[in-house]
Amino acid sequence: MKHVNERFQDEKNKEVVLMCIGITSGVGRLLFGRIADYVPGVKKVYLQVLSFFFIGLMSMMIPLCSIFGALIAVCLIMGLFDGCFISIMAPIAFELVGAQDVSQAIGFLLGFMSIPMTVGPPIAGLLRDKLGSYDVAFYLAGVPPLIGGAVLCFIPWIHSKKQREISKTTGKEKMEKMLENQNSLLSSSSGVFKKESDSII
Repeated sequence: MKHVNERFQDEKNKEVVLMCIGITSGVGRLLFGRIADYVPGVKKVYLQVLSFFFIGLMSMMIPLCSIFGALIAVCLIMGLFDGCFISIMAPIAFELVGAQDVSQAIGFLLGFMSIPMTVGPPIAGLLRDKLGSYDVAFYLAGVPPLIGGAVLCFIPWIHSKKQREISKTTGKEKMEKMLENQNSLLSSSSGVFKKESDSII
């Protein structure tokens, strides 16, 4: 809001910007939550990649908006994909770690998210004091989501590779158990046969 007050001093109802983000965030949660129901398994990560990409891009575009209408459009898109990010976070954690560890995974996510959300505003204020505007702060704020989205692209591949390894090990364990059961059955049947032959003799 400080950036908006500095850049658009003559505009009235500047709070509309925050209202736009809030409304479209709610719409995004409903919309992308429904879309995620049709996306199978870990592929939901790609929706998260999309949301990170747009959040980062829109953050970088905020200083480039010289017209108030353009800023509102940017905030509408940012709010929409913020809703996507919020609604997809828990299902992705569930798909990756399973039902037993999902609460712990979400706790870790929120804990790590709290660090940049706490440190970010003071850094933005320092950059404003040093450079005279919030432009650089917005450009820098757009970088982590873009990097995070690029890293997330590898998650489905890593997850599928891990699942294949687990299935191989479980397959080997099953085979070993089956062989053990067969051996025990053979040994027990041979023991019974010996007893019967002894009794006949």
